[in-house]
Amino acid sequence: MTILLLAGCTAGPNFAPVVDLHSPPERTPENYVVQRGDTLYSIAFRYGLDYRGLASANGVRGGASIFPGQTLRLVDNVVGNTAPVTSTITQASTPSVSKTPSAPKVSSAPLRQKKSTVVSTMPKPVPESFTGEWVWPVKGKLLRGFSASQFAHKGIDIAGNMEQPVSAAADGVVVYAGSGLVGYGKLLIVKHNERYLSAYAHNNRLLVKEGDQVKQGKVIARMGDTGTDGVKLHFEIRKDGKPVDPVALLPKEGSR
Repeated sequence: MTILLLAGCTAGPNFAPVVDLHSPPERTPENYVVQRGDTLYSIAFRYGLDYRGLASANGVRGGASIFPGQTLRLVDNVVGNTAPVTSTITQASTPSVSKTPSAPKVSSAPLRQKKSTVVSTMPKPVPESFTGEWVWPVKGKLLRGFSASQFAHKGIDIAGNMEQPVSAAADGVVVYAGSGLVGYGKLLIVKHNERYLSAYAHNNRLLVKEGDQVKQGKVIARMGDTGTDGVKLHFEIRKDGKPVDPVALLPKEGSR
């Protein structure tokens, strides 16, 4: 009996990929309640959604904001044909044309009340400088590659040293800077254009803030081990909200 119990314990590590925290949840809930520090981009990133579809489905347009306690419908609706937004979504568009009798749920009073609790606004536009060319964010040994299997690894892990510079892989604007996504530690998300985002996780220090414009090669963070078991950079590229293999887009020579 004792042997059987020990065998069961030692077999545990073989199941590590099941709890890979770099993978979006297998089942996305219908709704999400916004927490302090969230941005539209970080929520979309967490659940593998296109931020444009998430914004459209919840009436978040232009310079609109999200706030703690707001309930977002976790749907990816790029086209914009959405179901009626619940009364908790104060960023719904002005109901000048109503397709349902439930439009009176949204009133001007809640909009004024919620302004003091706003946590995130849409960042300023990305400059028209993204060419589609990427550079490696750090130089180091590739520890783990991209995987699209059931227990996916949504990016790549690159070895390095504590406080090693982490650079922007392309021009863009910082749309998330924080540690609110479990398993990513101190994380930066950079928007490059309407389709591409890149993410830099496990940093020791973040050197830019949300809304900052960054140029390709600019040092944006210092490598660390936050949210993980050793010093490394976890790097992801998302296209239309979906993870793609960074190695397929990065220069063939670069990470060593």
